[in-house]
Amino acid sequence: MSTLPDEAGVPDETTVRPSPRRRLHPAWIVAGVAFLALVGAAGFRAAPGVLMVPLQQEFGWSTTVLSAAVSINLVLFGLTAPFAAALMERFGIRKVTATALVLIGAGSALTVLVNQSWQILLTWGLLIGLGTGSMALVFAATIANTWFVKSRGLVIGILTAGSAAGQLVFLPFIAVLAQDPGWRQASLLIAAGALAVVPLVLKFLKNSPADVGVLPYGAEPAAAAPATEATSGDAAPRGNAAMRALQVLRRASRVRTFWALVAGFAICGATTNGLIGTHFIPSAHDHGMPETTAAGLLAVVGIFDIVGTIASGWLTDRFNPRILLAVYYQFRGIGLLVLPLLLSAEVQPSMIVFVVIYGLDWVATVPPTAAICRETFEADGSVVFGWVFAAHQLGAAAAALGAGFIRDATGQYTYAWFGAAAMCTIAAVISATIRRHAAPREEPVPVP
Repeated sequence: MSTLPDEAGVPDETTVRPSPRRRLHPAWIVAGVAFLALVGAAGFRAAPGVLMVPLQQEFGWSTTVLSAAVSINLVLFGLTAPFAAALMERFGIRKVTATALVLIGAGSALTVLVNQSWQILLTWGLLIGLGTGSMALVFAATIANTWFVKSRGLVIGILTAGSAAGQLVFLPFIAVLAQDPGWRQASLLIAAGALAVVPLVLKFLKNSPADVGVLPYGAEPAAAAPATEATSGDAAPRGNAAMRALQVLRRASRVRTFWALVAGFAICGATTNGLIGTHFIPSAHDHGMPETTAAGLLAVVGIFDIVGTIASGWLTDRFNPRILLAVYYQFRGIGLLVLPLLLSAEVQPSMIVFVVIYGLDWVATVPPTAAICRETFEADGSVVFGWVFAAHQLGAAAAALGAGFIRDATGQYTYAWFGAAAMCTIAAVISATIRRHAAPREEPVPVP
């Protein structure tokens, strides 16, 4: 069979379809490296809750000050995401990912030198915020949308679970190091985890299927030839990445579904990264539970998060994502409502039940949310998901700061837990009422 292009200039089937001898489609290699990159980038996500108490003890900083550093991180984590998606379209997935990992490693390593509160805002907030924002969940959506036609929901679930796996890998070690020899060694561990993945990213994380002469996984040759050309390095968008992100935001903002996803995902961020991720360990410590024990519980959340997110991706490929979102948010609200009754100095069976259920639900919302973005906004889906994820992190930042303020004002977190439970019910109602419709169409505005 010939491997030359046909008369229309489109490679024929043998140039883009994997050889019969190929056992593993390159998309799965890319997904594997992306998973490891997300694991390496996830170290800091496990750190604030563990390191807040040691930093308070050494420097005398208040919970509000440290919560402000986490909030800056979460804001940048979110606001960077849509621009990162556009940058990946402009410069390629590999370059943006490697740069992001270097920023995370640098920010974490420099943390060991801090002795003033403004410095922790710079390292935890600015550097790590920019790095993690470029490695946000929009990265998972971009990989899935670029490399996969079949099993996209499952792939997003697996990649999203990479962050949970990173939490699982790093959290117990960070907790032990924070106790002895100290929090500085824990920070260096986070830096090493991020930087260790950079060589793998540079060597194996290809930008698109066209770079290795294949179709996306599950694509049919006749239908995928135009898409393959569009995602090749030569045909990638060459305009200003920031303008691309803003233009997508303008189009998406005209669609009611976008605002429904924004509201739901803001509440999702508030009740995961912002509240539980940042304040569960300090809250458990308030009730007499050792920090290492509380960190172990949070690591168990990470274990079940992996299971729940992958299962959610599988379900998203088969069921209405709107109903899935409503169920996830409502179960999360019930868990938060009972949490104040479960916290104590020792781990009770009821706390184990909470950890398992909350873990299964932690970021199970990501695959159905990404699916609705792709279904409604099509080619703009990845960048739209970046903006929706920005709302996730803004919600997380507000919750991290607000819960810290509540703790300083009242001496406990109870009102924060109850408020978050009420917000989850609101998110469930909003998600269940999202309608099916297409985004408005308009010609792209030329970008110089």
